[in-house]
Amino acid sequence: MSSSDNKYDAIVVGTGPGGGIIARDLVKYGKKVLILERGDDEPTRGKFSQMLGRGWIPGSQLPVTYSGKPIVRGITTGGTSNIYTATAYTPDFDLLERFGVNIRREVDELRNELPIAPIEDRLMNPAASLFMQSANELGYPCKKLDKFIYQDKCLRNCDNCILGCPNEAKWNSRMLIDEAVTNGAAFINRAMVKKILISSGSAFGIEYKCKGTTTKAYGEKIIISAGGIGTPLLLRKSGFSNVGEHFCTDPAIVVYGEIPNLKGTGKAVPMMTGFHLKEEGIMLSDLHVPRVLKSLFDIHAFNFGEVSKYDNVIPVMVKVRDDLSGKIIGNGLVDKPISKADQAKLDKGREIAKQILLQAGAVKTYSSRPISPHPAASVKIGEHLDENLKTKFANLYVCDASAYPAPLGLPPTLTILGMGKRLAKHLVSSATESSIGRAEKSGSVGLV
Repeated sequence: MSSSDNKYDAIVVGTGPGGGIIARDLVKYGKKVLILERGDDEPTRGKFSQMLGRGWIPGSQLPVTYSGKPIVRGITTGGTSNIYTATAYTPDFDLLERFGVNIRREVDELRNELPIAPIEDRLMNPAASLFMQSANELGYPCKKLDKFIYQDKCLRNCDNCILGCPNEAKWNSRMLIDEAVTNGAAFINRAMVKKILISSGSAFGIEYKCKGTTTKAYGEKIIISAGGIGTPLLLRKSGFSNVGEHFCTDPAIVVYGEIPNLKGTGKAVPMMTGFHLKEEGIMLSDLHVPRVLKSLFDIHAFNFGEVSKYDNVIPVMVKVRDDLSGKIIGNGLVDKPISKADQAKLDKGREIAKQILLQAGAVKTYSSRPISPHPAASVKIGEHLDENLKTKFANLYVCDASAYPAPLGLPPTLTILGMGKRLAKHLVSSATESSIGRAEKSGSVGLV
């Protein structure tokens, strides 16, 4: 390998939605891009065992808090988008714009590029329909949610969304990586990034280990998209302080309603319907998961008598916008207690869910213990990053959920994609301006 082979216009660390959209768009703009991913690149089979290995091993892929609350993330090509619910929730534009980040145009572009639409009637199931009807009867603004799904490929009575869709019906960031590679990007998986190379206040490369060999790669721009947990940990290794502190995780519980003789409720797309109480910071939706995962939730909450119940149960997720607090200790441990205010939101959401389930005809309700699906705001815009997602070091950027300036309490994917698309444009624009400036100084370009 010649020295020029290991030099790139951009190096992207992480293949979730942020890294994926940046890599794809930079390659489209004609840039030489290297993509590094810690996880595997094996085909997705829609099997629980594979999902377990990618995102649910405590102390490895699955960080836990001191209280035993799991924090969900996926480590594989495409990141957590392999095991997400594929919900395309509209970003909080006003919040982002208060920090100088306007992604309205980018989100409009994404809506034209990606399969974003409410679920079709043929894919709805009785539980989701009944949840939406009952919520509306009680005055809650429940409606179908936009989904990242190629619905012509989606199967009714299928529970593979969270396991990983083998039919490629669920859009995920792997598709962006595949497109980037097809168009010329270099991609290395099972690459453990050791540190960011920094000198004289500027980032210039990445040191990573793959198959027992430590290698250095050099880039004009370095973009870290390793997620709300991985990004601050990597930045710490590279000399940053005060990252991975005072962050959010969107704690969530599932409230189940047992309805006699209600059949066909178990296997379905998760989060087909829902509503957001913005002022309260509470979101509710249906949340269908595979039987084995529902059983694990029951065991985690010591609901041993409910483990076998599935087909006649309506699952309602309660997710809250939590306080910024805590600290990421390492890959396997997080200090992130649920505050009194967070618990009050969860309790209020639980009571709303119970009301809706009883209205739907439930004879019994019970709840899971909290999990945390969205670690975020751990390398914040306005504190650690500027409005263009640049760190204190030149040429070093962050784009993933860690960059959120404040807690959102909503599905983050469309927001991250919008920020990534905006960043790709900025990087190309700034590179063009820089090259023009150099040419002007050398006298090879004249301004008209």
